[in-house]
Amino acid sequence: MQSLRVATIALLGVLAGCENAAPTGRNPVMPSAASASQLRPGDSLTVAIIGVPDPTTNNVQIDDRGFINLPFIGTVKASGETAAGLTQSIRQAYVTQKIYMSVDISVSVTERYVYVGGEVEKPGRIVWTPDLTASKAIQAAGGFTLYAKEDKVGVVRNQILYELDIKLAQKNPSQDPKLEPGDSVQVPRSAF
Repeated sequence: MQSLRVATIALLGVLAGCENAAPTGRNPVMPSAASASQLRPGDSLTVAIIGVPDPTTNNVQIDDRGFINLPFIGTVKASGETAAGLTQSIRQAYVTQKIYMSVDISVSVTERYVYVGGEVEKPGRIVWTPDLTASKAIQAAGGFTLYAKEDKVGVVRNQILYELDIKLAQKNPSQDPKLEPGDSVQVPRSAF
């Protein structure tokens, strides 16, 4: 009986030690997009049309197909462009279509987002900042729910799924990848 009690205590000690041990392993390396300056669907922009009789400022968002809609010229391809490249494209469209002979355009990015869903307290979009990591995005979404599977969090970038262990990322910041605008974080539900 005494030996059974000692074995039970030893087993509980081993299990308790395992629970507090730092996770081993590595999270996958997620490749960076070609350029963080490239515009993506979901980006919010301010397009100022100045140097014309009725100057306007248009707040637009790049749609799922990569386009924005502007007065008189309609849709303009924005996704994949830089703000400077889009400025030139818009100016050229106004001149080519003879809407204005001389026009100044200013394009600025106002907000970019990542999306966090699944087993977090407040799913939705999070404003992207250059230092936003996977664990910070989950914290910004209110943290994990009681049923979250923290070691199998999915991040979708450029239509490729990467599986992350956020427990590992929280214990080892080098394993907490930075997110890029347009990334989607999905926290699955645990079986327990």
